[in-house]
Amino acid sequence: MAELPEEFLARMRAVLGASFDKFLQSYSRPPERAVRVNTLKISVEEFKNISPFPLENVPWEESGFYTPCEGLGKTPFHSAGLYYVQEPSAMSVAPKLEAGAGERVLDLCSAPGGKGTRLAEGMRGEGIIFLNEINFSRAGILSSNVERMGIGNAVVTCAPPEKLAEELGEYFDKILVDAPCSGEGMFKKEKNAIPEWSEANVAMCAVRQREILDSAYKMLAGGGRLVYSTCTFAPEEDELCVGDFIKKYPDCRLLSCEKLYPHEVRGEGHFVAVIEKGGSVRRDLRFVKPAFGDRKLNAEYRKWESENLKLTFGNLHAVGDTLYSLPECMPAVSARILRAGVRLGVFAKGRFEPDHSLAMYLNKEQAEGIELDENGALNYLKGLTFEAEGRGWKLALYKGFPLGWCKVSCGTAKNKLPKGLRINV
Repeated sequence: MAELPEEFLARMRAVLGASFDKFLQSYSRPPERAVRVNTLKISVEEFKNISPFPLENVPWEESGFYTPCEGLGKTPFHSAGLYYVQEPSAMSVAPKLEAGAGERVLDLCSAPGGKGTRLAEGMRGEGIIFLNEINFSRAGILSSNVERMGIGNAVVTCAPPEKLAEELGEYFDKILVDAPCSGEGMFKKEKNAIPEWSEANVAMCAVRQREILDSAYKMLAGGGRLVYSTCTFAPEEDELCVGDFIKKYPDCRLLSCEKLYPHEVRGEGHFVAVIEKGGSVRRDLRFVKPAFGDRKLNAEYRKWESENLKLTFGNLHAVGDTLYSLPECMPAVSARILRAGVRLGVFAKGRFEPDHSLAMYLNKEQAEGIELDENGALNYLKGLTFEAEGRGWKLALYKGFPLGWCKVSCGTAKNKLPKGLRINV
């Protein structure tokens, strides 16, 4: 059992009373492993039929499953974006926002992306979802996960919440605030969580959480839904924070409030509250007008698209040599944007080369591919070339799901998987 801070134990004893001993005993158990199926790419039933590891349902998430296996991030199915490795208690949050097709959704503190990608699944590619992370390094991880999961209507930003609130007032129908917290629910999973914990840090987090909620309130449209969550048990970061918010904004009402403790569920614990804002004001903002003014490059892309894809992308927007397909009705913001829509590819010496983001967005019906067996898929993920017939750009497929691009010439498929995504198994 990890040696927990005495101040933390004293507070939890006071909060839990007779349940404290069971709570303490939960720290002697190993953390649960779980995955969440990406329903943008595969149905839950289909995944259950092909899963390479045993699955047991997570009761609060229909697409979530416990599994005893290790190495979950180094399988072809993970690289293909068929599932997200996620702590099971954390899976309780996103479904409560009830994000749906055609809505405007914001995940304000999104990295690494477990909850935000689940929100996008509920939207089915319709509407727009902003996923924001203030830390640039963590925002990069978030962007990579959005890419792997094949999400085409996302905008990944790196900005302070108050900065976004200046430009996106009353714009979003649904907002998730999975707030940075003292991380008491991470004591078993993160080795630095215990030495970094202190009463002073709890107090500091509580102040910051209230500031973030102020920004979320400004961005939430009238009649909209706000979900607030943490992975900590401190009342000042959880119930008291929500209570202060409701008092400060009387046009908001609390719909539900739930705390999962690790001695009561198979998970490390979470807090989640659902809030509804009154009124009906929903602002429309100036949209980004897609711009792709170079006629020669435009023609080059359309030629490549007609020869290689079985669908046509709209909202083409060029930034330097990089070409994007932007989400519909993307609002103009000055915040730093890491990803918007689908990054289609780049122009190198006037010739178009497709991006990995495009491969992850496509399915096997939308481009020609080469099916690989398990050994071939693992070799591809290591960055190796392989023998292949034909010529030109092809998807490398495993069980029909894209892993990335390869370019075939003279009987050899050159591996185009980005080096940073290659695995060692």
